Amino acid sequence: MSIPTQMSLVGFVASAPELHFTKDGAECCRLRVGVEQWRREVDGDFTKLDPTFHDMVAFESTARETYARFRKGDSFVASGYVHEYEVEHPGEASVIKEEFVARKIGHNVNNTAYEVQRRRLAPAPAPPAQRSSNTAIGL
Repeated sequence: MSIPTQMSLVGFVASAPELHFTKDGAECCRLRVGVEQWRREVDGDFTKLDPTFHDMVAFESTARETYARFRKGDSFVASGYVHEYEVEHPGEASVIKEEFVARKIGHNVNNTAYEVQRRRLAPAPAPPAQRSSNTAIGL
């Protein structure tokens, strides 16, 4: 069985997250994100380039958590997919745009100091009582 994978995006929050609602009433969080760019040189060193900026969107519970927990400048790691869509302007040629749709998102542990507060789990059920091996069955 192969390992199920998704596309990921690593970057930083470039604009304050904005919470909106779809026509159907679902939460939708939109934000601009930046992605650091590096170029490997012939000698093996890396040169930092200007970051690229992109649109990111999240829906439902991911939208609520992104809006509540992320601020401009935060480093993140997100998994999801790229959505391409067409924008039409009257009298102009249509433009193909893209946005990253985050299904899951979290702070990047390589760039963020934080404490983990784990939720209390319900106690595990007790195992069933073992039957004695010397129980006799009468006929």
